[in-house]
Amino acid sequence: MGVYSVIPCKGCAPWQGLLLTAFLLTCWDLTTTAQVTIELVPPQVVEGENVLLRIHNLPENLQAFVWHKGVRNMNLKIALYSLAKDRTVMGPLHSGRERLYSNGSLQIHNVTQKDTGFYTFRTINGHVGVVSITTIYLHVYTSLLNCGNSPTSAKPVIEPVPHRITEGSSVLLLVHNLPQNLLAFFWYRGMTVSKKLEIAQHIIATNSTVLGPSHSGREMVYNNGSLLLQNATWKDTGLYTLRTISAELKAETLHVQVEVDASPLTYGCPSTSSKPRIESVPPSITEGASVLLVAHNLPEDLRVLFWYKGVIVSNKFEIARHIIPRNLSLPGPAHSGREMFYSNGSLLLQNVTWKDAGFYTLRTLNVDLKIGLMYVQLLVDTSLSTSRNTLMIEPVPRNAAEGESVLFLVHNLAEDVRTFSWYKGAYAVRFFKMVEYSGATDSVIQGPAHNKRAMVYTNGSLLIKDVTEDDAGLYTLETLTRGLKVEATQVQLQVNTCRLPPTIAKLTIESVPANIVEGENVLLLVHNIPENVRAFSWYKGVSIIDRHEIVWYLVATSRSLLGPAYSGRETVYPNGSLLLQNVTQKDAGFYTLRTSNIHLKTQESRRLIHIYKPVTEPSTKVTDTTVTVQSAVVFTCLSADNGNSIRWIFNNQSLQLTERMKLSPTKCRLRIDPVRREDAGEYQCEVSNPISSKTSLPVNLTVLNE
Repeated sequence: MGVYSVIPCKGCAPWQGLLLTAFLLTCWDLTTTAQVTIELVPPQVVEGENVLLRIHNLPENLQAFVWHKGVRNMNLKIALYSLAKDRTVMGPLHSGRERLYSNGSLQIHNVTQKDTGFYTFRTINGHVGVVSITTIYLHVYTSLLNCGNSPTSAKPVIEPVPHRITEGSSVLLLVHNLPQNLLAFFWYRGMTVSKKLEIAQHIIATNSTVLGPSHSGREMVYNNGSLLLQNATWKDTGLYTLRTISAELKAETLHVQVEVDASPLTYGCPSTSSKPRIESVPPSITEGASVLLVAHNLPEDLRVLFWYKGVIVSNKFEIARHIIPRNLSLPGPAHSGREMFYSNGSLLLQNVTWKDAGFYTLRTLNVDLKIGLMYVQLLVDTSLSTSRNTLMIEPVPRNAAEGESVLFLVHNLAEDVRTFSWYKGAYAVRFFKMVEYSGATDSVIQGPAHNKRAMVYTNGSLLIKDVTEDDAGLYTLETLTRGLKVEATQVQLQVNTCRLPPTIAKLTIESVPANIVEGENVLLLVHNIPENVRAFSWYKGVSIIDRHEIVWYLVATSRSLLGPAYSGRETVYPNGSLLLQNVTQKDAGFYTLRTSNIHLKTQESRRLIHIYKPVTEPSTKVTDTTVTVQSAVVFTCLSADNGNSIRWIFNNQSLQLTERMKLSPTKCRLRIDPVRREDAGEYQCEVSNPISSKTSLPVNLTVLNE
């Protein structure tokens, strides 16, 4: 057969003429030996996810290939790829969410119900014409059960992380379930939406932030709606308001309360707030979460910033560097792809694993080439993991006052440890050795840096009595196993050189119990109500307005007046406390107590309560219960409950994630790719909230050799 030419097509683009030729040749030139196949990855896809239409056995010597929607209609073109020109031509049905690869595969991002249907893949060469035609059906599921896709009914909430802080610390006002159709969001100081109280506004379309009159220079806004408040003072205590505006111009407001406890700085102690330091926000995290290593008080004359994994400054441990004059960040050898460097020196670690635990070092270089070093320890909770227990050291207490004793409590010391040694400093060298313990002889050998106030224990822990400012700094524990494996772990001791201030009696409200079950009772217990109080009022919400008043109580006569927000289930007590009976989901939210003394001076306190329902039993689904080595498998945890934590269980133990395992953002979907023989076994998922947990029935995975 002779060489084909492209059939002219008046008014058509060149690729349409090529496809017309290919279509007419299909009748007599379609090979029966072509075995092109299409694989859906993952096999089941839910709205909002990505799907890959992976091509196998792509023929050789191709001129082009094309994807279109449907079976035969060439007008429903998605894209054509010319191998000769290495060029992709978009078709009428290309939505901007499709990506075509040179191996023939097609990826569709953020799938919707409209993507459901047949997809056809055609291969073409210059001699045979159409070499193969392969069709596959894609079904996009709308999951009525919650799996990683926040339902439209999920309301935005703000969580302070941590819930209470001391002066000089940072707090992240973490926003959950932020709507996707927003035009902008605003943060305000206080409970009133007012321009003069505006901290910042963020415009979604341009991903830009405009600072407001109440911005103090210590706030940072993130594009997920969250607000970071750094180096907090007692003046930062109070309510903060988030206002969102949707594409339909619908406005919604949310409130969160920040509680800052008085610190020694308020009482004349030496100020350390101006010293450069790093803070982990939050202080401790679980696997799969994210953490921000916040840099405070960096000098203004810096040229370059470096982040390292560990306490040793070495090129191979460099995560990233930031060149300040050029505003340029460069990843280093230790960059995993999950780190994000900010121009203020802070480092964000995403999707943390147990391997990320340990120390991180920030190195600064100023215009005079002077070097500065700061350390921070990242604590990753691996208590639920039985596959890998990492060696960890916990300082007890974390911040010791001068004259107190500190215990470096060692967790997960290996059972086959032969000897272990403690060193003062970041390096395990003889000059800095404090003490060495031999398990074989149960003996202790003192080193050159021995401290008479230090005592070592057989479990690896070290006690230092009557600590002084000179004891502050890094300490290193080095272990040697019977297999001659050496492992070193560091811990940092922080010594506060001044006395802690006396506790200030402050009007506070405590929820009893802290975690409230729907249908039960909760007591809003008031602490430190003023002695000269004349009257007090309770309100539902954060605003003190008449229609939100639950009850008013006059102390002198023990007289109560019920307000418009009284439901018949509230009881007020003379000590100011309020009992809520048979609570429902509608009772969740803020409650405000306002007191008035005999001099008519008022004081306010607020409490946010959450109402929980016991979770229902989830179910675990798998794409295939029998798979081969090097293939992929996807497990899905289906739950009728929203906003719960999910944990995966493998053979009755908490699943230890490896680099081959990927979790969806809410951990409801587990993907293993490639599969290995050791992945065979029983898989379950556990859903939980603060009051209950349920585990699914096991699903057995069988793994066969190829």
